[in-house]
Amino acid sequence: MNKKVAFYTLGCKLNFSETSSIGRQFQQAGYDTVAFHDKADVYVINTCSVTDNADKKCRKVVKEALKYSPNAYVTVVGCYAQLKPKEIAEIPGVDMVLGAAEKFNIIEHIDALTKSDKAVIHHSPIDETKQFVPSFSVGDRTRTFLKVQDGCDYSCTFCTIPLARGASRSGTIADIVQQATDIAASGVKEIVLTGVNIGDFGIRNGSREDRFFHLVQALDEIEGIERIRISSIEPNLLSDEIIEFVAQSKRFVPHFHIPLQSGSDKILKLMRRRYKRELYKERVEKIKALMPHCCIGVDVIVGFPGETREDFLDTYNFINSLDISYLHVFTYSERENTIAAQMEGAVPGAHRSDRSKMLHILSDKKRRAFYESQLGSNADVLFESDVKQGYMHGFTKNYVKVRTAYDPLLVNEIQQVTLLEISSEGEVEVAEIASTTALVH
Repeated sequence: MNKKVAFYTLGCKLNFSETSSIGRQFQQAGYDTVAFHDKADVYVINTCSVTDNADKKCRKVVKEALKYSPNAYVTVVGCYAQLKPKEIAEIPGVDMVLGAAEKFNIIEHIDALTKSDKAVIHHSPIDETKQFVPSFSVGDRTRTFLKVQDGCDYSCTFCTIPLARGASRSGTIADIVQQATDIAASGVKEIVLTGVNIGDFGIRNGSREDRFFHLVQALDEIEGIERIRISSIEPNLLSDEIIEFVAQSKRFVPHFHIPLQSGSDKILKLMRRRYKRELYKERVEKIKALMPHCCIGVDVIVGFPGETREDFLDTYNFINSLDISYLHVFTYSERENTIAAQMEGAVPGAHRSDRSKMLHILSDKKRRAFYESQLGSNADVLFESDVKQGYMHGFTKNYVKVRTAYDPLLVNEIQQVTLLEISSEGEVEVAEIASTTALVH
């Protein structure tokens, strides 16, 4: 009987794509992948350093794994494992910790692992992590996350990602096109491009050899993929030529996620962001001029050191003035070994919480307004396999979430519908597909 392996992933889409690739290594080595609760022989926990309470979350997942399978080997990988390997090694039940470079050699490390009272650490300094390891997610026939870039050369004062993932690096355009072609052959309809700083695509061996725009052009020619979505791109790297290309693209969809972080130039400077808010405004206006129906998502951080109430209101009013579609709101929390953690002007926790709530309410209003602007229009929806309370869900090209009564024939199919009304749950709901009607979710 084959050994069994189970995975748990914390954090971003990039982590999910890498977990999936690690999973294929286990399958090639003769392991069967099972659900977390299915008493696996090996558990692999892929961690994140961006989300709060990384240590607490890691401990809880380890504890749960051992509850299901007390004699399993538990291995922890990912950004938190690179930053805090000794801390993780002290968590009861952890057998091995693998750093950023070592996680992709996990099979050889697992094969050499024996049970011990002390966890084994395989970890090298992050500046020695120079290789780009390609990854893409599998398991969801509808959508695949394709890693095109890793690491970051930026030095934002709040961020630990460069410490956890190293310098910016990428694969070749030819290699990524081949991966996308293979994904298309598997029946997947949508690819989401992921990375740490994907707009910086094209650096290999420390020097620039390509540009993200050239990758976009090449991927647009791949047959068999219906949609390609850009997961997140810095405003200073989202060039006019990329926006103009997407506006007339065969496969790239009208959806951008553009980190803002603050609408105050003062705070942007303290964060060491590489733009001012005027540039951000110009990007949004350019997108909307060419693609009025385009969905635009925004990342924003509240409670950064030195952020006064006036600075926050600057951010709030600026975002409110923009024609954007939704927000991802992050409450600032101190991270060791970052410049921001040493800055003066810490914002009290209660103020951080209040500001977060205000922006979450604004996000709900923006999303509702965007959905309302789409009502009455016809849209192509790619339906997914998830079923909740008898409904299945899907997304339009411009990221409007819709639902309809479950029909197995619709899974991984693109169906044109008419967006009729917003449901009580805030969705656009699809009634009868045959009559092409839909409700916004």
